[in-house]
Order: sequence, then structure tokens, then C-alpha cells
Amino acid sequence: MFDNKSIFISGGTGSFGRSFIRTLLKRYQPKRVVVFSRDELKQFEMSQEFNAPCMRYFLGDVRDPDRLRQAMRGIDFVVHAAALKQVPAAEYNPTECIRTNVNGAEHIISAAIDNGVSRVVALSTDKAASPINLYGATKLLSDKLFVAANNFSGGTDSRFAVVRYGNVVGSRGSVVPFFRKLIADGARQLPITDSRMTRFWITLEEGVEMVMKSFARMQGGEIFIPKIPSIRVVDLANAMGPGFEHQVVGIRPGEKLHELMVPRDAAPQTLEFHDHFVIEPSIRFSAVCDFSINALGEKGLRVAEDFEYSSETNPHFLSIEEIQALDGDQV
Repeated sequence: MFDNKSIFISGGTGSFGRSFIRTLLKRYQPKRVVVFSRDELKQFEMSQEFNAPCMRYFLGDVRDPDRLRQAMRGIDFVVHAAALKQVPAAEYNPTECIRTNVNGAEHIISAAIDNGVSRVVALSTDKAASPINLYGATKLLSDKLFVAANNFSGGTDSRFAVVRYGNVVGSRGSVVPFFRKLIADGARQLPITDSRMTRFWITLEEGVEMVMKSFARMQGGEIFIPKIPSIRVVDLANAMGPGFEHQVVGIRPGEKLHELMVPRDAAPQTLEFHDHFVIEPSIRFSAVCDFSINALGEKGLRVAEDFEYSSETNPHFLSIEEIQALDGDQV
């Protein structure tokens, strides 16, 4: 579906953007791929690897609506990956996080509508479900903006959806590179926040696949949530450092013991498909849409009224052996 199309990726120099573009260029022949970010060095470094004739590198910030409007001219599909994501930094710099994650989302939506962009998929996080920190709260607001955008896109064909998933294996700032560095530096002890802690687990490639499928599946207004495994943080530590002692350091402020992707309060709006869930809009002002059958003809069923999708009660946990069997670049 991306052949001869123009694709725009905000925050495109990040780990997701690089993986998305690598897959895009391998499978399709796009007309243009616009990488939009504010880091000129990362763009230069990325251009050394991704130098196909279709590639374009635009300096800009999602806080700047005029630059976004200019950069989205002639664009067919938008992936919105730009965000401030570090929980402590967001708590210490709340207005900066709001300007990027909330105001930036609004600017992406306005630029997409003004330019007649066909489809927009915004990346979200499990921290947006029942948030307890500022980062999660800003991403929940962002999710709400993208869902609501389908109601005020006017007579245009622009449609908006959200993909929400858990911790990406090996992403910057995550526990895997942190553990890996400690081990490389000769540590024989790994810090554990809490022995009961669980997390959802997804690889970059799986995240890219989910986003690409969501462009094909979306009708507008959905929050797509992949079915992915959970891990116990203790098992991760044992997989990466067999025989290492564990030092329990306690949960950091703004951190949850378990992560949630479908809160129980969202169960009435949630549908289960074979490999994902969909939270449909709770309020619709536009044309009625049957979200139980997606654009690919896949059918979903309503979940139970007390359903929730939590890393603690997830039926699929990775064993220590399965964690160790992951690609060496990831764990």
C-alpha cells in the first residue's frame, strides 16, 4: 500500500523511525520518505545508511505548526513518532513535555488536515492507560486528540488512529541496554526495582509490523493494541546475568509495578481480534462505523465487561530461556 506514496515520519531519526524506514524500503517502492526531526547530526548519520533517491531529510520541530504544514505538502501517510519519553525528565520539565507531546500532536493533526493527508497513525505507550506520571498523561491527551481528530477533519478524507504498545526491547533508556552496560563494565550485581515487577515486551520489528498493519486495518478513531508477551523483570535479570546477585532498589517515582494497555473502564469499547485489541471511540460525532470488522475484513468480538489487559495477568509470559533466545542485539 506504500508503493508510489509519500510517507512522513515525525521523530524519524529515533529507533522506531530507523526500523520503520528500513522495512519500508525493503518491501515497497515509495515516492518520497520524509524524515522530520530537530537533530541535524542524527539526520546526517541516518542519511549515510538511508540514501535512496526517495529519501528526504527535513529539520523541524513538532512545536512549529508552520514548518509542519510546509513539510507535509503532498504527503499521503503520516507516522507520528516524535515525543519526549523520559519519565523523570517529564516530571522535572512538565511544560516542555506538554509542548511536545500535546501541542505537537495538535500541530500534526492540523497540518495533516490542511494538506489532505490520507492516513495518520500516532505511536502511543502503555503508560497512557490510567497514567500515574506526566509523560503518560500527555500521551493519553495525545491519544484523545488523534481519536477526536476524525470528528473535526471536515469534508476531507483524512483519518487518524493510534497504536499503543509496551516496552520496546533494547530501546534507548530501557533496562536492557542499562543491564548490558553494567555487565560489560564488570558488575556482578544487577539492580531490581521490585521482584514482583512485570512489563509488556515487544521488539522494534514487531512494533513496525503493527504500525504498518494498522494503516491497512484502520477506518479512523481506533486505538490498536497488539497482543504481546509479558516478562518478569527478575527473569530478565537472570537471563542477561545468570548467577548475578540482585539488589532491590525500589520503584522509582512515577513508575508502576505492572503495566496496563486496556484499562477495565475501557472494556465496553474494546474488541478482541486474533492478534490485537481495538479500543473504539467512546464518543462519535461523525458517520457511524462498525469497528468489529476492520478494513481488511478481519472480525473482532466484544471483550467481557470486566476485561483488562495487564502485564501482570497476561496469559503469555516469556521464560528465561525464551528471553535468552531473543536476538543478541536485543538482549
